[in-house]
Amino acid sequence: MSTYLIGDVHGCYDELIALLQQVAFTPGKDMLWLTGDLVARGPASLDVLRYVKSLGDSVRIVLGNHDLHLLAVFAGISRNKPKDRLTSLLEAPDADELLNWLRRQPMMQIDEEKKLIMTHAGITPQWDLDTARLCARDVEAVLSSDSYPFFLDAMYGDLPNHWSKELSGLARLRFITNAFTRMRFCFPNGQLDMYAKESPEDAPAPLKPWFAIPGPVTQEYSIAFGHWASLEGKGTPEGIYALDTGCCWGGELTCLRWEDKAYFVQPSNRRLSDGESEAVAS
Repeated sequence: MSTYLIGDVHGCYDELIALLQQVAFTPGKDMLWLTGDLVARGPASLDVLRYVKSLGDSVRIVLGNHDLHLLAVFAGISRNKPKDRLTSLLEAPDADELLNWLRRQPMMQIDEEKKLIMTHAGITPQWDLDTARLCARDVEAVLSSDSYPFFLDAMYGDLPNHWSKELSGLARLRFITNAFTRMRFCFPNGQLDMYAKESPEDAPAPLKPWFAIPGPVTQEYSIAFGHWASLEGKGTPEGIYALDTGCCWGGELTCLRWEDKAYFVQPSNRRLSDGESEAVAS
């Protein structure tokens, strides 16, 4: 059995299938981990969701910010943006089934045997593992409940950006969602910066990538994440695996085979316009 970790798919179905064929992924024998942002920007979000759902127990995913945005559009909370290319998914006869399955997916995956954690954006250095588990369960519980549109309506926003055990209600849920799905840079005290999106070497002082600030979780576990395409899978310390390499922006879809840490890539089928290339960091 092999464990394959793949970065943000973003609706790039053909590249996903080609990459899985390249590594001879076998459902029922192998395990596939996906870093979230299954949908949006690429041409075939519907095909991606149908395929991933069909894998059953052979796949482990986490929700990303684009997945949550899709759920907000489905719930009538947010606008369907043409650049996200979600219309065929939203109008599909099985849209209700697919999106109700999607909203019941986790925010964090943990494998204690491998000492491996996967989230979409990372783990804030302000959390220990018990806090991260509790926070993930908080958001998962509300997303799987009948009141999930109320949460989705309130999740947009950049504040609060500093963790406190005293946070409650929607403010608490918003911080958790941002930490799991939108985080890139932090201040030295761990406070989130929700504005900088550039590569680490171009970030204004005193901001640092979240993984460059020591935290309890990174000392004990390896962490795989997506979200940050401008990293190009590079520049992280040992045990931190950045897997989003911008397939939907004309880059590559990247796969890490966990057992031997071998990397495999599938080039994107896309050719970007000048306008699209400016949006890589979003």
